[in-house]
Amino acid sequence: MVARRITSRTRALVINSPSNPTGTVLSGERMEEIAQLGVRVISDEIYHGLVYVGRERSILEFTDDAIVLNGFSKLYAMTGLRLGYLIAPQKFIRPIQKMQQNLFICANSAVQRAGIAALRDAGEDVERMRRTYDERRRYMVRRLRKLGFGIAAEPTGAFYVFANARHISADSYSLAFEILERARVGVAPGIDFGAEGEGYLRFSYANSIERIAEGLDRIEEYLVDRERR
Repeated sequence: MVARRITSRTRALVINSPSNPTGTVLSGERMEEIAQLGVRVISDEIYHGLVYVGRERSILEFTDDAIVLNGFSKLYAMTGLRLGYLIAPQKFIRPIQKMQQNLFICANSAVQRAGIAALRDAGEDVERMRRTYDERRRYMVRRLRKLGFGIAAEPTGAFYVFANARHISADSYSLAFEILERARVGVAPGIDFGAEGEGYLRFSYANSIERIAEGLDRIEEYLVDRERR
């Protein structure tokens, strides 16, 4: 499918694994196939380390002609501190530096020191958090399926579940706002992730299992009430 969409105008192919919004993880075989398409790959690997079945793979295992994006916001829960990094072929480094210098200079020194501490000392905390995410993931998938949402591809990474809600409404934007207004639960409409996501809702399990249970209870009450109307 990807190969059929490549044309003479294609300059790069962007992939995201583990994925937002689906939580799926590309296999090594799929990544190798992508690396052999003859198009430079930009690989967003920000959710690396948050995998619950198997293991994540990097595009750099299969080609050197790729650009990798990563950072500290997901694995180390440093969202908001804006600390990230990029790996690229040498020929791109200077042009990227020129762009960076006109957008921002660098992360502040305190954040850089926090990143060093995370790399050096946070291994046990990261593993404990990964196990906690996995527990939440399994709970959310089970509850959503009981509520009638379709989950064709069970998430095995990141912290999202992308659920089919077309049996409720084909308009994911309106449905997300209705859930927010009536159930007081925030979900992301699938249309935000492209036309193919219409009719889906993205749920996040980046919260305590108690809050997740409460949110799903509210959605269950909303669905029962919606059936009555």
